[in-house]
Amino acid sequence: MELRNPDFFRQTALEGAPLLVGKLLCRNIKGEIIKLRITETECYMGEEDKACHACKGKTPRTSVLYEAGGIYYVYLIYGLHWLLNVVFGQEGIPQAVLIRCCKAYEGPAKLTKILQVDKAFNRESALTSDKLWLEDDGCKPEIITLPRVGIDYAGEYWKNVPWRFKARTE
Repeated sequence: MELRNPDFFRQTALEGAPLLVGKLLCRNIKGEIIKLRITETECYMGEEDKACHACKGKTPRTSVLYEAGGIYYVYLIYGLHWLLNVVFGQEGIPQAVLIRCCKAYEGPAKLTKILQVDKAFNRESALTSDKLWLEDDGCKPEIITLPRVGIDYAGEYWKNVPWRFKARTE
């Protein structure tokens, strides 16, 4: 079942990040539908979170984070790789969830490459898009929490906050 309920995306990113684990990330590429199971997410929570792009306030790049939840935030990292985030929460409160991994695709850059996601998807609606959407087929994996990765610049506290959510594999 497609996940198109605005209320789901109006939760905080901290509430939404673990709920995305187990959902299907779906992409229509020229009529071919690709569905990948989300296995890992990472949460970014507002201007106070030194790892969040909004930590320096609202800019043209980060303004998408200040919109109401239910849209995608796609940005380029290291000038090479696009990363896919889902904006969560209420308008004016910047927060998002990075889709880190899907089954068979470890790493957010590999994921966007296989799904052909780039800057054209920035601000695309997760509620109405027929090119990129989420589905809930009832899968509810056991989830473990871990510190976020790749954010040493944010300082010890923010680096070690357990805001990475991963499906436990047996």
